[in-house]
Amino acid sequence: MSDTAILWFRQDLRLTDHPALDAVAQRRILPVYILEDGPWAPGGAARWWLHHSLAALGQDLAQLGAPLVVLRGDPRRLIPDLATRVAATEVHAGRRTEPAGRRCDAETHAALEVIGARLVLHRTALLHEPHQVRTGAGAPYGVYTPFSRNVFASLEGLPPPLPTPGRLVAVPGAPVGLGLDALDLLPQPPVPDWAAGFGDHWQPGEAGAAARLAAFLDHGLAAYGDRRNDPGAPWGTSGLSPHLHLGEVSPRQVWHAAKAKGGKGLETFQKEMLWREFSHHLLWHRPEMPEAPLRADFAAFPWRPDASVLRAWQRGRTGYPIVDAGMRQLWQTGWMHNRVRMITASFLVKHLLQPWQDGEAWFWDTLVDADLAANAASWQWVAGCGADAAPYFRIFNPVLQGEKFDPSGRYVRRWCPELAALPDRWIHRVHEAPDVVLRGAGITLGRQYPAPLVDLAAGRARALAAFAAIKGDAAA
Repeated sequence: MSDTAILWFRQDLRLTDHPALDAVAQRRILPVYILEDGPWAPGGAARWWLHHSLAALGQDLAQLGAPLVVLRGDPRRLIPDLATRVAATEVHAGRRTEPAGRRCDAETHAALEVIGARLVLHRTALLHEPHQVRTGAGAPYGVYTPFSRNVFASLEGLPPPLPTPGRLVAVPGAPVGLGLDALDLLPQPPVPDWAAGFGDHWQPGEAGAAARLAAFLDHGLAAYGDRRNDPGAPWGTSGLSPHLHLGEVSPRQVWHAAKAKGGKGLETFQKEMLWREFSHHLLWHRPEMPEAPLRADFAAFPWRPDASVLRAWQRGRTGYPIVDAGMRQLWQTGWMHNRVRMITASFLVKHLLQPWQDGEAWFWDTLVDADLAANAASWQWVAGCGADAAPYFRIFNPVLQGEKFDPSGRYVRRWCPELAALPDRWIHRVHEAPDVVLRGAGITLGRQYPAPLVDLAAGRARALAAFAAIKGDAAA
């Protein structure tokens, strides 16, 4: 075996608890990141995060003595070429669950075998191997609760995180890669810098992930079970999803750190982590999930695509404050509170009858934590067509949801400032407020704030009729 190895970074942009790095840390290594094009390439917000995450990883690797080589193109060609150039017989990387990534890895492995090298995959992004968790009958899980029980029990013996390596030995005469700017990950003129405010909310990179985790453990974990559904609560959620998506912190690090901290919010937080695991389990076994409904009867669902309706939802101009606040938070920060994600998604696919794939695509482009498995599984769950999905007739009423989870209007007032002067009683019922209240708040419906895009009762009835239609077709 050659003393030289390639370390291929993908969704594990960190140095701590990195099994692939640990496997080659005592050898001469060539750290590589390749920006791949193709289906489900990163969306705009995720590209912004990726730029800054790669910059941080590059600095960290350089300090340890093995600079990162950044490339763009097809790994099936680039990886074997690199292996030949540096005489590497092994390429170590994290295992992927995305269908395109799995195909790429299989073909890269075949190409490496031709030159006498091999691709060695490690678990770097998940707590479990999606293909190894099975029901008692040997089948993949399709329901979250028994899946979570199985995985939770298996994590009793979860090994501790691996340490950060010391000095690394770089390959002599390593090839020169691209500068980060050559990847065009950031908004470029004449396009406005729509990500200008992201840096006020996020610190991409391993150091940022560590700081976010520590702050959440100190300020959020204990009350997580009580505050996680309050979108206006400080530290109501961990904010770790974008760091986990690109692997700036490992789920094993998060699991052990949370368990060590303890508190009454721990179990609820762990269950949320296992939903992420379940999403990747589903994607592994149902690779069609990002494009096609997992329930076959939904292929005939009578959606009513409407570009103007979709645009109003995207821009937070629906006339329903909790929906509009969520969509504006998403646009301004690249992130949206999880409870509000469910409310906005339900409103789009049920009250507005827009295809769930259109909402999925918008989230893919605008979320800094856009994860193919979690995004697809969650949209299918809300739409009622996925594994263990919410029943289609479960239709969130955005007014009642707002009053329940944002009773004081703190969240709505932050992201819809034109509504700030409304009394709490009317903050989620703008269209029902008396004229004198609207005038006092400086609001004219249709001007400062839009009139409702749809009547909720009529939208609900239309959605239920559409569902009944496909159920009737299935029975015919």
